[in-house]
Amino acid sequence: MDNLRKGFPVLEQYTYFNTAACGLLPEKVWEYRQDHDMDFFLKASVLKDSMGEMLTGVRESVGSLFHCAPNRVALIPNFSYGFNSILGGIDAGSKFLLIKGDYPSINWPAESRDFKICYASLDKDLENNIIEAIEKERPSVFAFSIVQYINGVQLSSAFLKDLRARFPDLLLIGDGTQYFGTEAFDFENSGLDIAISSCYKWMNAGYGNGFMLFSERTKGKLNPKHLGFGSLQGKYKQHEGNFLGKFEPGHYDTLNFGSLKVAVDIIQKIGWESIEGQISRLKHKAHQRFKAAGLLEDWVADREIYSSLFNIKGDEQLFKKLRSKDIITSMRGNGIRVSLHYFNSEKELNKLFAALEI
Repeated sequence: MDNLRKGFPVLEQYTYFNTAACGLLPEKVWEYRQDHDMDFFLKASVLKDSMGEMLTGVRESVGSLFHCAPNRVALIPNFSYGFNSILGGIDAGSKFLLIKGDYPSINWPAESRDFKICYASLDKDLENNIIEAIEKERPSVFAFSIVQYINGVQLSSAFLKDLRARFPDLLLIGDGTQYFGTEAFDFENSGLDIAISSCYKWMNAGYGNGFMLFSERTKGKLNPKHLGFGSLQGKYKQHEGNFLGKFEPGHYDTLNFGSLKVAVDIIQKIGWESIEGQISRLKHKAHQRFKAAGLLEDWVADREIYSSLFNIKGDEQLFKKLRSKDIITSMRGNGIRVSLHYFNSEKELNKLFAALEI
């Protein structure tokens, strides 16, 4: 386990349970960024001449990690940019299904456009609520977080596949910002039409980079309108009108996207088995202790599928107490959000339990 902590100097100062707000910057990503800017300082356009080749490598690495063909991987600066670009390619008047209380960067952009909106309630019957809303409202699009940002409720891969089978014409758009980087994900067999993610959280890639994964079904359902010089530059998007290029209209920052490539390489080197194993051990132990202490909402505590993101009962006074002990968390919703990644340890969990007196 100690090997999983190497390269994260923040962990020498803090007990860091705040990946859901901001992931750590690995030492190898930091080194890449230092070297990149030195090269740019010394070479200027000579460095940028290889931008297309570098971005192709990023696209192919992301596609390999999540099992998506590289010609269906779009590189974006963040989730919100990508999601808004998708919304611009969907016909006005289309009906959207959203989850009440979902991440604002999902719900607000959809609600602000000329779409018809319906909702599924976020409660103990979440999956049934979604199915009932689809059957009753017949939306053409369902946009949602795979993991809810406040309480960590997770929609299982089995459920998403079931949705695809039951509603084959429904466009499924999943936000993986609170999910990608925590476990292996096979996009081709996920049932999703589009998966979108920023990478500064669980991917540990720093800010300014993200990706979108598209299924083959998507091209006939979207009419993206973004276009620029960058839309035609590089492998996989050479010809005019290329679908992928319409999500990449401008010049791209090789610093930020190169950072994503290094972060993906780190995940590949560690391996999903090690990442999933450590996260699973930590989240199950935390879930048991939090549930026994009555710190979780009952319906959330009783779910069989849950992420490593928890919202425990607590006020600002408790939040400040944790911070005084160098335990880093976030205030979210009506409680304190605790998020556990593979670089955390059981020793750190025990420190948290002691501070919470549970």
